[in-house]
Parts: sequence; C-alpha cells; structure tokens
Amino acid sequence: MEQTRSEQAGRVALGPARALGVLSLLTMVGLQVASGLAARPERFTGLIVAVLAVSAVAFAAGAWGTRRALAAFGAAVLTGYAAEVVGVLTGFPFGAYAYSDVLWPQVGGVPLVVAVAWGGMGLAAYAVAAAIVPSGGWARVCVGAAAMTAWDLFLDPQMVRLGLWTWAADDGFYRGIPLSNFAGWLLVSAVVMLAAGRIGGDAPPGRGLLALYTVMAVMETVAFAAVFDPTDPVVAVVGGITMGAFAALAWRRTWQK
Repeated sequence: MEQTRSEQAGRVALGPARALGVLSLLTMVGLQVASGLAARPERFTGLIVAVLAVSAVAFAAGAWGTRRALAAFGAAVLTGYAAEVVGVLTGFPFGAYAYSDVLWPQVGGVPLVVAVAWGGMGLAAYAVAAAIVPSGGWARVCVGAAAMTAWDLFLDPQMVRLGLWTWAADDGFYRGIPLSNFAGWLLVSAVVMLAAGRIGGDAPPGRGLLALYTVMAVMETVAFAAVFDPTDPVVAVVGGITMGAFAALAWRRTWQK
C-alpha cells in the first residue's frame, strides 16, 4: 500500500514539476536572448544559471521525486565546486587559471554560480547519457562525461571573452584554452555522472532534461554563429556539432522506445 501511495503522489507531483521545468526553460531562453543583445551580457550570467538549475531540478523531480532530484543536483554542485577550488589553488585538473571579480559571491576564489552550473548541466548531461546507454554502467558514465565536456566547447570561449576567468597561458589549442582543461572536464564530469546514477537509480531522468540540453546546444550555436560581436564560426561549428550529436542520438534512442 505504501508503494502505491508513493507512486500516486509521484504522479500528482509530475505535472507541476514539468510545468515548472518548462517555464524555467523558456525563461532561460528569454534571458539568453536578452544577454546576447545587451551591452554587458555578463550581468545576465547569474540569472541564466539560476533558472537553468531550477529547470533541471524540476525536470529531474518529475522523474525521480523531489528528494532524489535535489540530492543529485547537490552532489553535482559539490563535486563541481570542489574541483574548481582545487583547480584554482593547484592547477589540477583543468590547468592554471583564475576567476576575475565579475561573478559574485565567491568562496575560496570560486564563484558559487559556477558550482550551480555544474549541477544544472550535470543533470542534463546525465539524461543524455541515460537515453543513449539505457543499460547504465561505465559506458553511461563515459558518455555523460563526454556530453558534459561538449558543453564546455561553448562555455569556456564565451566566459573567457566576457572576462569571467583567465588562463595563465593563452596559447591553448582551442581558442587559447589548453587541452588539460577538457581532460579535467572529462574527469570531473565522470564523477558527477557516477553520483547522479547512484542517486537517481534505474529510473530514466525524462525528456525534459533532454530538451534542456538540446536548447542549450541550439542557443549557444546561434549565439556564436550570428549574435556575438565578433561572431566565432569555429566555436559555433565545433560546439554545435559535438553537443548536437549527443542530443540527436539521445532523442533517437528515446523515440525508438
């Protein structure tokens, strides 16, 4: 009887959770458009990340329940934050870099909004991996880590151009960003995927998180291709193809079920 009541409660909560996820996702799109048109787009960073996180947690709650969704999000946030603090202090695992004073508040030299971004996109990348590799295991962890790192092909060039952080050396192979950064992202993202899978269990995270990942891929591609001044077709193509491939494969696997 308890299990039945729990399932019934989950079904009742599913509608509001999805509605909040969709509303937050649409709000994020609007904020990204406003950011692209603003003279100082960095002012929108905190708001964009906040609604991104709300959307991710809401969609995850619709599939896993509120407690597990918050727990998975919190684990991803703490993992990302710990990695960033270690990275700022030691240069491992991303390489030598430092945050500017643009994003606040900061704790230990790391803006808290950065940790929140790890949480929101971590859940979205896990949903992509769960759709592509429904059997779970290390294959899902690796796919999720790669899907998460694909986002950084957009994120790092964008944040560097906004002056939100700087690399000790600006001669990296990809828009001044060193290869070590992406190796570090793969490592940290793998830990995030492990945590999300352990907390979420066998239940699939749902299509809402796939939509969040897909929307982010589309918005970033359009921004680098046509909105930013100057535009950057290289980042638009590289990031768009990489994130787009993960999104397309995830949707294909989802529709085949």
